Amino acid sequence: MPLTALLRHLGKMTADSILTPGSPEVTMVCEQLNNEKLLKKARIHPLHILVALETYKKGHGIRGKLKWTPDRAVVEALDNSFYKTFKMVEPTGKRFLLAIDVSASMDQLVLGSTINASTVAAAMCMLVARTEKNSHMVAFSDEIVLCQVTADMNLTEVSEKMSDIPMGCTDCALPMIWALNTNTLVDVFIVFTDCETNIENVHPATALRQYREKTGIHAKLIVCGLTSNGFTIADPDDRGMLDICGFDTAALNVIRNFVLDFI
Repeated sequence: MPLTALLRHLGKMTADSILTPGSPEVTMVCEQLNNEKLLKKARIHPLHILVALETYKKGHGIRGKLKWTPDRAVVEALDNSFYKTFKMVEPTGKRFLLAIDVSASMDQLVLGSTINASTVAAAMCMLVARTEKNSHMVAFSDEIVLCQVTADMNLTEVSEKMSDIPMGCTDCALPMIWALNTNTLVDVFIVFTDCETNIENVHPATALRQYREKTGIHAKLIVCGLTSNGFTIADPDDRGMLDICGFDTAALNVIRNFVLDFI
């Protein structure tokens, strides 16, 4: 079975007693999940593994009545695979600023997923920290704080670091304002929020244009409303701005292609 299909059917195979504790089938699955050559050939992204891991650990799917008891060996193999796949992601060479909303509502589940918004945001911070040399992370609500995420931190450590930052309302213009005030050079701003895309004193699109004018960098802005059905931040006449509602593994390709000017 191809790895992508295997990840989708781990729960069903456990529910149908194909994967039972200590069985040869479990051993075979764990070997596949930890095989770096297979992971690379299948182009498995860390977020693919994270979705599979979090869904499998919960013991039930997003829809339907299927339930299972997670196998500990499979959970450990998925966890190991998650960290192995980071080194398979090709860097873009761009200068990133990831801005993470730390409001309380980031505990909501991402649309169509079993993962909450704060976990997705933490995973994306890990991805950029491990693959892009020129990157910065900030956490924001009504204020903004530099968030030191290093390449050797695991998902739990990143999530805990973000949870220590004071919460407040959400001002999506703050990342561009902060970069301008601190003379931080940025090619791509990515904002991760839930469904709160508040506009306080300055519109985010205006803040981006001000950053471009003063730095001479034609920076791009991506706003991901992880639990949102719809919002409007991007200027539809500006090809350097992108709004994303919800988030799944397909969004990763959209972001990468947008960053690299393929779309």
